[in-house]
Amino acid sequence: MSTTFETIQPLPPKRFLHAFARARGALAGSAVLVVLALIALSAPLWLPSPWAIVADPLIAPLHQFAHPLGTDMLGRDEVVGLLWGARVSLFVGVAATVATFAVGATIGAIAGWCGGWVDAVLSAVIALFQTIPQFALAVTIAAVLGASLESTVVAIAAASWPAIARLVRGEFIALSRREFVLAARVSGERAAVIVWRQMLPHALGPLAVLAALMVSGAILTESALSFLGLGDASQMSWGFMIGAARTVMREAWWLSVWPGLAIVATALSINRVVEGLRLALAAGRERGR
Repeated sequence: MSTTFETIQPLPPKRFLHAFARARGALAGSAVLVVLALIALSAPLWLPSPWAIVADPLIAPLHQFAHPLGTDMLGRDEVVGLLWGARVSLFVGVAATVATFAVGATIGAIAGWCGGWVDAVLSAVIALFQTIPQFALAVTIAAVLGASLESTVVAIAAASWPAIARLVRGEFIALSRREFVLAARVSGERAAVIVWRQMLPHALGPLAVLAALMVSGAILTESALSFLGLGDASQMSWGFMIGAARTVMREAWWLSVWPGLAIVATALSINRVVEGLRLALAAGRERGR
């Protein structure tokens, strides 16, 4: 017996780019993220140390050609700090999002697919973690594990996974009632095949949107943890720069503004890219019907 499944067909490159570009700012956001990624990957090859004292402290922006964004309270160049900060901040954002999805998507998929008492138990665990304020949990875990990039990633993932699990569970419960999933079950397809090839691709749209929020939120959480002194003080990040500048915020406003603008620009770029991907995935879904 032949069975027709509903699939998301990949679009040809031209049609994919056309659908992707329909989102305002998607191409510009992609360019910003590509530049940041290249800087992050190549920083050790061409950038000097972000900890090097290169000039007088607290030089204001546009006062010296060699230091267009000024210097911090120790005389470290702000441009170099921002470029190095992209490396750490992007790593934390991406790593924490991957870890969050690995935990949350697995728990949510199991709950939504199995149903019954398995769903009831896992839903209770999800609800329990959602009653705990995310930032308070992240602060507690970071304080217990100590200041390091690894502990920051673990703290953010441990505080953020319930949102992913809840979304994936809801998507899987809805998809499990769709005709193509029921047909796959009747035809004898293995559960793992149905989940990975039939159900998960259809959940990518809302998951991609949430992923953007997760990356942006992880960068913001890392900034907040560094501001509280719970980040890795041996790594230059945008959050560390904001935290270090809190004592001179009135005298040197730029020390907080530049990394803050970098975080905002990165978050907006990610949101624009994901919106473009959402439109491209929707176009692929329409093509597969």
